[in-house]
Amino acid sequence: MKKDNQPQLNQRRTFLKQFATGAAVLGAGIISSPLQSVAADISLPDVSDADVWFNKVKGKHRMVFDVTQPHEIFPFAWPKVFLLTNAATGSPEKDCGVVVILRHNAIPYAMGNPLWEKYKFGEMFKINDEASKTPATQNPFWQPKPGTFKAPGIGEVKIGIDELQASGVMFCACDMALTVFSAVVAENTKQDAAAVKKEWLAGLLPGVQPVPSGIWAVGRAQEHGCSYCFAS
Repeated sequence: MKKDNQPQLNQRRTFLKQFATGAAVLGAGIISSPLQSVAADISLPDVSDADVWFNKVKGKHRMVFDVTQPHEIFPFAWPKVFLLTNAATGSPEKDCGVVVILRHNAIPYAMGNPLWEKYKFGEMFKINDEASKTPATQNPFWQPKPGTFKAPGIGEVKIGIDELQASGVMFCACDMALTVFSAVVAENTKQDAAAVKKEWLAGLLPGVQPVPSGIWAVGRAQEHGCSYCFAS
């Protein structure tokens, strides 16, 4: 008997439509038409590349930080705390494997300053500059100036993405979120969705690995021995 797959197809399209609609609060811009075409044309990165990347996770103590929202300094402070407190208990950085997954509304952190300036990610994702308290025009966690981030009782904390990478922290970005958000921007700015996504992929920070989805990466990280931490 032929199986009717229409309910599953409708559920998939409904999910993507809701996801895209939720992502579309770009200032005053809300998607005027459903992104069902995006559902049909989603292009995923080479899964084998991402799987090979996860083989780089090393160390006895492994943690994956699941970052879904731009929540002040916490998505980047917790990986640093993990490294510092392991060091304090006799486990240096070389014994620690840390993966940070940037997905959903945290996706702009995976991209460089030119894209922040062009697409106004600070306004789009409600991310403010720490000093001016106005929408950020640059990625605040990429090559921050010395002394930018401080914690009470601790002092300066080096939690820039580049600084964490130097300590062995691995960063990846959700391709599903890149697909949907770039399509939202293209819809609202009358651009070609494929061209915008290509530009965003080209603008990923050095060392940031695109993965098919953030959820996929959560699973892979745990398969490679990482404990899970929701970075909020």
